[in-house]
Amino acid sequence: MEFDEVIETRRSVHQYTDEDIDDETLEAIFEQVRYAPSSFDLQPWEFLVVRDDDNLTRLQEVANGQETVGESAATVVVLGNTDPSAHADRVFDDWLDKGYIPSEDVRDNLLGVVENMSSMPDEERRLWTTRSTSLAAMALMHAAWNEGVASCPMEGFDADALVDEFDIEEGYEPVMLVTLGYAPEEAPDQEKPRKLRRPVDEIVHYETFDPEAESPTPSADD
Repeated sequence: MEFDEVIETRRSVHQYTDEDIDDETLEAIFEQVRYAPSSFDLQPWEFLVVRDDDNLTRLQEVANGQETVGESAATVVVLGNTDPSAHADRVFDDWLDKGYIPSEDVRDNLLGVVENMSSMPDEERRLWTTRSTSLAAMALMHAAWNEGVASCPMEGFDADALVDEFDIEEGYEPVMLVTLGYAPEEAPDQEKPRKLRRPVDEIVHYETFDPEAESPTPSADD
């Protein structure tokens, strides 16, 4: 698809056909996802792809029983590494090798900055990884749609239960679930007109922030 078509036609889909997503398609999707931007280019994301029926049932149970998870061809658990320094050496060595930074001293200074970030309170590190990992999650949904695979982001799950159920190592934050699958030809959500999208002149502010007040309720005379 053309980029604008991917952006404008992607919609959250809650019902899927029984068709599986093959390995080649998943590889193509994640090949695009890895180009998502992140803080300091540290790429703190990991993706647990759940496709086995029994595992999808387990995941559905910790996702408040949401049927979309159990009926998907795959559900991706989007995880964020809360240790900013996890991949810092590799990243900054690459920057040095490719000329993005001029010297080893600069690399070492960057490593020091990231090391300080790693000592931030837990909540700040969770927020840090959520910001970057959410960018990758959006890239995942766009990349999937580019391959003809529908998706739906989901936040309704018990993070602690998910960590326990799937033996997620300490230090990883479950950021969201993204269900994947092929939409039926007559998917209910796809057949309806697109839901409201606020216009550009309402959501974009130049130089000063002055959000519009909510539209007044029409009077009896309107």
